[in-house]
Amino acid sequence: MLKRIALLLFVVVFITACNTDDDMVAACNVVTSVSSNSVTDSSTHISWNDASNTESYIVEYGLSGFAIGGGTSISSTNINVSISGLQGNTTYDVYVQTVCSENNISMFTDGYSFTTSESPCAAVTNISSSMITDTFAVIAWEDTVNTGSTYELEFGASGFSLGSGTTLAANNTSLDITGLMPNTNYDFYIKAICNGSNVSPSTSTNSFTTLAIPVIPEFRPTLSELNLFIDDLNNLDITPYGFEYNLNSKLFSDYATKQRFFVLPTGQKLTYNGEGLPIFPENSIIVKTFYYNIDDRDPSLGQKIIETRLLIKIEGSWETGDYKWNDAQTEAFLDFNGSTVPVSWIDSEGQSNSVNYEIPSNTDCFKCHQTSGSMTPIGPKMRTINFDFNGSNQIQRLIDNDMLEGLSDPTSVSLLPKWDDPTVSLDRRARAYMDINCAHCHIQGGFCEEQSNLRLGYETAYEESSISQSRNSILTRIQNTIPQYGMPLIGTTIIHDEGVDLLIEYINSLE
Repeated sequence: MLKRIALLLFVVVFITACNTDDDMVAACNVVTSVSSNSVTDSSTHISWNDASNTESYIVEYGLSGFAIGGGTSISSTNINVSISGLQGNTTYDVYVQTVCSENNISMFTDGYSFTTSESPCAAVTNISSSMITDTFAVIAWEDTVNTGSTYELEFGASGFSLGSGTTLAANNTSLDITGLMPNTNYDFYIKAICNGSNVSPSTSTNSFTTLAIPVIPEFRPTLSELNLFIDDLNNLDITPYGFEYNLNSKLFSDYATKQRFFVLPTGQKLTYNGEGLPIFPENSIIVKTFYYNIDDRDPSLGQKIIETRLLIKIEGSWETGDYKWNDAQTEAFLDFNGSTVPVSWIDSEGQSNSVNYEIPSNTDCFKCHQTSGSMTPIGPKMRTINFDFNGSNQIQRLIDNDMLEGLSDPTSVSLLPKWDDPTVSLDRRARAYMDINCAHCHIQGGFCEEQSNLRLGYETAYEESSISQSRNSILTRIQNTIPQYGMPLIGTTIIHDEGVDLLIEYINSLE
């Protein structure tokens, strides 16, 4: 009986054991030979071997030393996976886990490590130039990509070839450039240096222009010290701060040619004050240079510059000074005493002319430029410049350049007629000539106010001008060069034939 029971127990145990072996699941194998290829600064390709051809895998990666479970996981049904969005020049650890079934997952592999390549040094952005003066500029840029970079800036006169300019190094994203040339266009390029062999491309061309040398509103011994002209002085290239202008009717000065411009302090404006002289701000400079072309038929043959007259507004009052040019035409020197300079030239008709040109003394200047005892400019009145010069209306250009306040439309300003314009009536031309050549003395408050009843301003009515009563005196004196008698009293040494002919015709036409 006992033997039968023992045999039965053996059979039961044997059968049970056999059934258990059939239901057991084989352990999920760990993959082998984890490797990486196609490593860049931001991506790689991870692959491995799996002899079991398991259908699914989990790849976890992170910065070297990360704890499993704290990395980034990717699922894959292939024995490889691509990883992107990595940091350059960084070491990563990778673990691979085999998924045999939902409840049968292998252990992770041992950690496999790889290092991304260094990121290419990126070009800088948002480049700017600021705080520009005649010799200085600040260059700034942004670099939100590279870390620990240094920079190299190369600059030179506009158009220079990259590699032939001046280079400066910087440890941050701005750089001061000093020692620049005034009134010069510069190009510059910037590149980031991430390390000795990892350098960004140079930026495209960036440019800035230095300011001209500031004008000096003072009477200094030489004209060049005032910075009113750029480059060679005798080229008469005016400072970029200057506003060149012309007059519709011009004052006669022994047939001399004149260059006119004024300079306002930076940020200051003229103030419209009616059709006469605008209000100039403090430290304004009015400049007039007198010269003769060697041959009026061909100005390219050169010129002889005689003098440059200045009016500078100092502490609310205009002061005058005259600069006499040397024979070499390289400099002009402050001279308050006046002098005589012999000049010869060929006019537009091919005729040779000569004159003993008189440079006025400071006292002479005051005679013409005074109004009620105060020094006053004569030429740049609104009504004398309201016409096109250098391609545009001069008043409109002042408005457009934000140099004039109080006036928005030049058409509201009249224009003094051009005295030699045959399309204008005789009386208007004659009165315009008198206005620009005579009225600065023959007005109320002028130098001749008490010596003469003539009031020759263009706006003065004929009946109030005393022209009719003084016609004989006018005819005699404009045809005479006797000192202290001939008219104009100063400023000319010869008779202005064309102007005199006009006035004779006008006076003779009066009833």
